[in-house]
Amino acid sequence: MQNAASRLAEVRSNIARVCKPARREPADVTLIAVSKTHEAAAIQPLIDAGQRVFGENRVQEAQAKWPALREAHPDIALHLIGQLQSNKAEEAVALFDVIHSLDRPSLLTALAKAMDKAGKRVPCFVQVNIGDEAQKGGCPIAELPAFLEAVRAADVPLAGLMCIPPADTEAAPFFAMLAKLAADHGLTGLSMGMSGDYETAVMLGATHVRVGSALFGGRG
Repeated sequence: MQNAASRLAEVRSNIARVCKPARREPADVTLIAVSKTHEAAAIQPLIDAGQRVFGENRVQEAQAKWPALREAHPDIALHLIGQLQSNKAEEAVALFDVIHSLDRPSLLTALAKAMDKAGKRVPCFVQVNIGDEAQKGGCPIAELPAFLEAVRAADVPLAGLMCIPPADTEAAPFFAMLAKLAADHGLTGLSMGMSGDYETAVMLGATHVRVGSALFGGRG
């Protein structure tokens, strides 16, 4: 059975391998280890192996386990990759270094207010509903230009665009579409790709990949 260090080395080497034909530098791709549902004891081996960027889905879960880990490792960066409720905006701004799920005007208002109050600007990716799925979060593609304008006007740092393609379909066309939308709007950050498709995402320009089961083992 692989351990955390060997899984991390494997994912990093896969990223480096696909960067080559894409003429990209591996250092330009941030690997986010998705630690949701994992206890501190399961996260520690990855920290020991050198991983420093982690992603969580829920504010409450992150609050329970990260303060102690971050005290021991102050150089860790924490990314919120799950949907965020507006009433949790203040807590999210206090805890996270980057937010990947800004997707609607009400949340923008709450985050801008929370950032003003905290005197801290947290970079945000705008999540795009790339597959036009009713059940998924994300800003509809048609509303994206106006929403990006509103984000810029609110003085919320815009990190780029994020998407989760529809399940059980070929992800590449959706990644390519997100990359085009980002380029059209002068954005360079692309948060896309998970355990099953991060290599494809890197080939198509991902700057941030969100990898869980390939690093922690098991399927999730």
